[in-house]
Amino acid sequence: MQTAVEFRGVSKTFPDGTLAVDSLDLVVARGTTTCFVGSSGSGKTTALRMINRMVDPTSGAVLVGGDDVATREPVALRRSIGYVMQHAGLLPHRTVLDNVATVPVLAGANRREARERAREIMGAVGLDGALATRYPAQLSGGQQQRVGVARALAADADLLLMDEPFGAVDPVVRADLQEELRRLRDQFGKTIVFVTHDIDEAFLLGDQVALFRPGGRLAQLDSPRQLLDEPADDFVAAFIEAGRPRSILR
Repeated sequence: MQTAVEFRGVSKTFPDGTLAVDSLDLVVARGTTTCFVGSSGSGKTTALRMINRMVDPTSGAVLVGGDDVATREPVALRRSIGYVMQHAGLLPHRTVLDNVATVPVLAGANRREARERAREIMGAVGLDGALATRYPAQLSGGQQQRVGVARALAADADLLLMDEPFGAVDPVVRADLQEELRRLRDQFGKTIVFVTHDIDEAFLLGDQVALFRPGGRLAQLDSPRQLLDEPADDFVAAFIEAGRPRSILR
């Protein structure tokens, strides 16, 4: 098993004294999907953002591909990692095609090559080519999220970080996007770290699930089936029961 991401004793305390992540030890294997799940304030998004240095740890080390990210220049690191957030974070003044082509252009590709790559990826994520000349405000929420996924894939990064990317769309669109992500994961063989507050979504998408308790401490890291069959403690059992995950039965 090759390691894509590793947290070694990682903690993060913000200037106001808030302990967001507490002594996190965790390994993400290459080519797998790990879902960070927990309630608001459990540290899951902070942990994700330490992978691409949007947040730096107070102590411990985060490794990507075996290298401590603290030794990497932040902008170069971020360009080497795909990133998808809630509400997609698209550039409103750029067309869909140019939004998708953003990272290849920044990486040095000429505009024509980047746009060709963008058109290929748009097709792969189920976006009609006719949308290429539209602007983000002219798209539905589901279409915007697909553009966000396409932009991350266009970077051709081995690692994708996804921060509650489907939380702002309606349930039907969300289910379609989840299935599309599973297909893309298998097609492109990416390593994905996915943040969600929804245990059902975590069980559907994750090869392993990291359940965080309030205060930023890891409660349990296991496969969905293991979490369901052998919860580590009452907190884990109660969180799973409250979410009533259906995906494990699919």
